[in-house]
Amino acid sequence: MARAAIRYAKAVLSIANDQNTAEAVNNDMTLIANTIAENKDLSNMLLSPVITPSIKKSALLEIFKGINTVTSNLINTLITNKRIDIISNVASKYTELYDASKGIQVATVTTAVALTDDLKAKVLNKAKELTGKDVTVKSIIDESILGGFILRVGDIQYNASISNKLDKLKREFTIN
Repeated sequence: MARAAIRYAKAVLSIANDQNTAEAVNNDMTLIANTIAENKDLSNMLLSPVITPSIKKSALLEIFKGINTVTSNLINTLITNKRIDIISNVASKYTELYDASKGIQVATVTTAVALTDDLKAKVLNKAKELTGKDVTVKSIIDESILGGFILRVGDIQYNASISNKLDKLKREFTIN
């Protein structure tokens, strides 16, 4: 499924670049990925074998009114090819490919509570310093880390979470 999503995403990015609409399509793809991720009913509807492709298509086009022609053509193609269930993956992969083509790196920050604007700015600066590239921050809230943060940029991870420190202490005490 991931391979197919990457193929569709590459094709859409190529078409969008040819038509100088890559940024507008990226905005559409971000909206689609976020909306599907946040809405369990929409996600279930897309995965349901009971709901006909035509209903899925009209629902998506109604939900995402005003999207770029390239994006609506993607929806039509996925419906035709009976692959509409992977639209969220295609949208995510498109955004990754678009960011990479623009030299933008995505830094994922996992915290126990929501990031403040001040902290977000500090994370952006640190991530930019580490990579030397433009960076956007994607914030994830995970209360299980108790406090601190986990920063991931590409394949680099910096774990400054309280739960990680507690695990290290626990390992030290069990070894001795």
